[in-house]
Amino acid sequence: MPSNKDEQKFTIQPAPAYPPQAGSGLQNVDNMAAHHARGPYVPHQDMLNKLDAPLSREELKKRSAQLNKE
Repeated sequence: MPSNKDEQKFTIQPAPAYPPQAGSGLQNVDNMAAHHARGPYVPHQDMLNKLDAPLSREELKKRSAQLNKE
């Protein structure tokens, strides 16, 4: 029979942020900001006025063919 010093001993390790620290976790990480969004982004009208008109289906097909040829 093995002695006590030959037996394996297992211990439970505490969580990395134990005790919990203020400002830690995923709440304040910039990469997680998109997951805290409240709704769709609606740009201001002056920004919308600066955008080009959308291309027609034919213009998009022509542009696609041009890009695929290169």
